[in-house]
Amino acid sequence: MVTIKMVAQRCGLSVGAVSKALNHQPGISPEKAAWVRQVAEEMRYYPNAAARTLKTSRSNNIGVVFQNRLVHEYFSEILESIRAYMEKRGYDITFLNDERDSGMSVYEHAMQRQCDGVLIAQGSARADLDRLVQSDIPVVAIDQLFQGRTAVLSDNADSFNQIIDYLYQMGHRRIAMIHGEDGEVTRMRLAGFHRACRKWGLEVPEEYVVAAKFQEPKDSGLATRQLLALKNRPTCILYPDDISYLGGATEIERQGLSVPEDISCFGYDGIRLSRLLRPSLATYRQDAEQIGRRAAEELLLAIEDPKCYVPQIVTVAGSVQPGDSVKDLNQ
Repeated sequence: MVTIKMVAQRCGLSVGAVSKALNHQPGISPEKAAWVRQVAEEMRYYPNAAARTLKTSRSNNIGVVFQNRLVHEYFSEILESIRAYMEKRGYDITFLNDERDSGMSVYEHAMQRQCDGVLIAQGSARADLDRLVQSDIPVVAIDQLFQGRTAVLSDNADSFNQIIDYLYQMGHRRIAMIHGEDGEVTRMRLAGFHRACRKWGLEVPEEYVVAAKFQEPKDSGLATRQLLALKNRPTCILYPDDISYLGGATEIERQGLSVPEDISCFGYDGIRLSRLLRPSLATYRQDAEQIGRRAAEELLLAIEDPKCYVPQIVTVAGSVQPGDSVKDLNQ
């Protein structure tokens, strides 16, 4: 096994200098540090995790709570962004299970794995997460709010300024919204939707706002049926995510109608599927890569500079992705 002493001998440097280079510490020039790391990689040197933990009081291991949604492209992009950022800075990632999977809580799992910090990218039971965020472990959450902890959020409220502006300019005045389960994200989106409609003087009848579930096409299909049955039905339906739109499109077709000739549709997330559908789906593209990166940056700041770190709410803007699923009523 290659040791740090062997790397130091190859480089003609002290063990201390090589250690600084490998751990990105000051005291060695950036150019020489990069060269040392290259030599270590060529020699296939891997630091001993246990020894490193004893010396630095850190495991260089980050816990990630990421339940149930790994198959979804949006969450996968967030995870890949986190992995890439952490890997470049010498950190490993451990997925943390909750009691349903492992018999121990997320907090207990994080302690067992000696995690330096935890990213809550998609949560488990709220009570379990509360125990974690009330502990001394640095925590950053994505699309969830916890008192005294940093949260990185897609700009869920302001996104609807962009969405309603776009639809208004396309001539739509009767806009309905199918939303996901109750929670911070849904409440922010609903507030943004109502504020944006009010800005343009658009009336939103109570029956135009229908509850469903995220990532559940069947639920959104039933909600679409409900909206299509209205005497004064909307000209455009907003869906909680791009996957849910598939249920709506199926119901619209089942009723002998077509998108966008008979009714327009607008999604949320901006996943690859939205561009492959025919007609292409107009949607709001969340910047998953930037959300993951900002969350990783904030967690490392909390870990490496705890005396100066101040928790905050970070919002990451996305953008409207036009598509053929919205008819221009001005023509």
